[in-house]
Amino acid sequence: MTPPPGPSTPTSWRIALPHTAAAVPVARALVRTALTEIDSPAADMDTAELLTAELVANAVEHTAGDAPIELVVELLETGCQVEVHDADPAPPADLTNPDDAEEPDPWQEHGRGLLLIRTLSSSCGHRPTESGKAVWFTLPALPRQRPPSEV
Repeated sequence: MTPPPGPSTPTSWRIALPHTAAAVPVARALVRTALTEIDSPAADMDTAELLTAELVANAVEHTAGDAPIELVVELLETGCQVEVHDADPAPPADLTNPDDAEEPDPWQEHGRGLLLIRTLSSSCGHRPTESGKAVWFTLPALPRQRPPSEV
């Protein structure tokens, strides 16, 4: 006899965030929770949190209005994908066209977020949505670590 299936772990999370800087720590916590709850190898949590914070901060800073920002975290067999949806249809030009981007000024506080996303993610991009755009990145799964007793 096969035991009844247990509660399944969600493979995606979706949450509306306020169009304020307060959304950044909430988004970071959600990504960490999502990657902690998965049973299979997850992506690097610190990198996922950093890149998520950059996407959410960009959405807050570079989109007008007070429409909520939506965060979507999808857990994949190969890692994870994080999307941030906002109401502005204009693409983040220097995310996928790095040749068009100027080098960030090392003395400025801003200007490195999309460079970090391009550099640290396995892939990234943007796509139009019915209400604006989604900007996304993917991170590969980390290899499973053997317990110290097996080393």
